[in-house]
Amino acid sequence: MGWGIRKKLIIFLMLVTVLPFGTAITVTYFYTTKSLNEQSVSTNHDLILKGKEEITVYLNDVAQMSSVPYRYTPFMNVMRNGVSSDLAVNQEEVRRVLAYLFNTRPEIEQMHLYIHEGKESYTNYHSRISGRASYENIFSHPYYGVLTAIEGYSLIEPPHEIYSYNNISVIPNSQKLNVLSFHNVIRDVPLADVLGFLSIDINLSRISAISERLYTKDVEDLYIMNEKGMIIYSPNEKEIGKENKEKWFEQVRKEPKGKKSIEWKDKQFTGVIVHEKFTDSFKDWSIVKRIPYDVLYQGARETVIINILIGLATLLFALLGTMFVSFKLTAPIKVLIDNMKKVEKGELKADFESLGTDEIGMLGRHFKRMIAKIDELIESEYKLEIENKASQLRVLQSQINPHFLYNAFQSIGTLALKLNAVPVYSLLTSLSTIMRYSMNMKDDIVPFTSELNHLKSYLLLQKHRFEEQFEFELYIEEEVKAIFVPKMILQPVVENCFKHGFDQHIEKAWIKIEAFLENDTMVKINIKDNGTGPSDDHLEKIRLELFHGISKTDTQREAIGLKNIYDRLQIYYHNQANLSVNRNKEGGCTVTIQIPKVMPKEVEQS
Repeated sequence: MGWGIRKKLIIFLMLVTVLPFGTAITVTYFYTTKSLNEQSVSTNHDLILKGKEEITVYLNDVAQMSSVPYRYTPFMNVMRNGVSSDLAVNQEEVRRVLAYLFNTRPEIEQMHLYIHEGKESYTNYHSRISGRASYENIFSHPYYGVLTAIEGYSLIEPPHEIYSYNNISVIPNSQKLNVLSFHNVIRDVPLADVLGFLSIDINLSRISAISERLYTKDVEDLYIMNEKGMIIYSPNEKEIGKENKEKWFEQVRKEPKGKKSIEWKDKQFTGVIVHEKFTDSFKDWSIVKRIPYDVLYQGARETVIINILIGLATLLFALLGTMFVSFKLTAPIKVLIDNMKKVEKGELKADFESLGTDEIGMLGRHFKRMIAKIDELIESEYKLEIENKASQLRVLQSQINPHFLYNAFQSIGTLALKLNAVPVYSLLTSLSTIMRYSMNMKDDIVPFTSELNHLKSYLLLQKHRFEEQFEFELYIEEEVKAIFVPKMILQPVVENCFKHGFDQHIEKAWIKIEAFLENDTMVKINIKDNGTGPSDDHLEKIRLELFHGISKTDTQREAIGLKNIYDRLQIYYHNQANLSVNRNKEGGCTVTIQIPKVMPKEVEQS
């Protein structure tokens, strides 16, 4: 069954409501996310730009600490002449400078001073200044050797675990934290001779404090990398001091100058990466902020959720309105359909007063008038005709009283037995059986055995008529005997054999009747004779009358019996039965009847 008007109406109204609203939400979400993306990239880029400037100022301030000794002449003399020239005075100058520098910034964890004249070094770890120590192999330190070969004055060692310079600082294992080291060369300006080295180790607290203001923890990520990709800062402390080998960082490095962001998607991260490069002293350092789409589009999602909630409320009202309209509109149609079904079952009565004043109400009024007219026609035509037929039948039955005939047959049969005329008694019994079966008006559907007994009685009478010139054979499967069939479907066919097949026949005549199961659902009945059989033209005319209702004068009497059987079979078996007439090769004719094994239930009940 196809979709009803109610379902179509509901779906149509839902689509009219949902599609425009859904399209509006989609378009709004698209443009909102695009606008938020651009706005967020611009805002976050400005933020990390300010953070970069603040970190640059801070790192420059730390780096500039190495210039303080140049402004203190006594200390510079110690650097030129060495400590040993005046040990007590010079060591006090060294301690004074180291203490002063250490106290300028709270982030300083350790300082190391190397004086090339005399190859002596001092450390200040947590305000504890070490004693004088010799540092013979100074250039084994990776950064001191490089400082002598470059034009600059300072190098930054990426975050690493704090270590003791020249093994003269005592650093407990519990206090070994990550530090950023500034290694500076002290030259004899303007001669540029190397006088010594000054290293300053700072903890990352200040850098972390600046960086943490630039992103939201547990939601966004912020990275600071040097020119070699070593991580200066990361939300994950385990990554600090390690090289960043992630593909997204390689892509950031390849981005042209001036581009602020890229979009990235992999298993670990999906979102926007905003980046900026340092300049001046920290050239090629990078600051990168990663913003997941979940955070970036949170505002857009909230807007969409609000719109969806509003849309759902609107949709609910639209659905309720649609249901009300559809039920209001289709309820009269369903009432009309139910009444039509009752009419199909033969109940010609409408159980509604009115379906309204609109077009459907008008249809209902015309429907009531139609069934009233049909009922009137049935009363005046069909019932009248049925009554006439019944009256005619009663007249015929009254003309020949069945009880009188049965009593008369019984009297004649008794007399035949008294006169020892047994064949006469047998013939009367067969004729009585035939008449009793034919005149029984109560049963239309009978067991196949009853139909078979009636046929046997008829054949016995014909056998007595033709004596040795006629024989018949019956081959009936046991399972077929139990089925129910319409009454009088065999005897009229056999009667045609005698009427049209044996009239001009000289030799011995025979009829063979077979009934068997053709398959699990169909029964096949063959009635075969060896009469003269119809010609091809005659057979074609019989078939035209039988299947197409085309009547010819010379075939009408012969086909009328078969036509009656065929029509009854189609009615009883709902067009599932078949009847065919064929001429035998050896002469004669075969009538084949095919019927379902099981009679339709409504027919059996009727």
